[in-house]
Amino acid sequence: MAPFRVPYLGFIIANTDSARKRSRQAEKQRRHNASQRSTLRSAIKDVNKAIAGGDKAGAKKALVQSSSIVDRIADKKIIHKNKAARRKSRLAAAIKAMA
Repeated sequence: MAPFRVPYLGFIIANTDSARKRSRQAEKQRRHNASQRSTLRSAIKDVNKAIAGGDKAGAKKALVQSSSIVDRIADKKIIHKNKAARRKSRLAAAIKAMA
């Protein structure tokens, strides 16, 4: 059986069937996690844009939506639950400090 090549790396990484399968699964999961982290960053940016624009009501609304996203991603263990809590806390503090 020919050695397995990872599409995005282009070099041999696994020789056994089980190692090849695990490599495929890991790559699929990596892409999924990257997508979820991108969604998380976008949600946080939406809140920061509203804060920078001085729109307190819009920032509160964006915080509610982003909190849901942050919690969902923490539940899936893509980020640690303490990191999720810290992010939400800092965003809420920034909104509270708006005046």
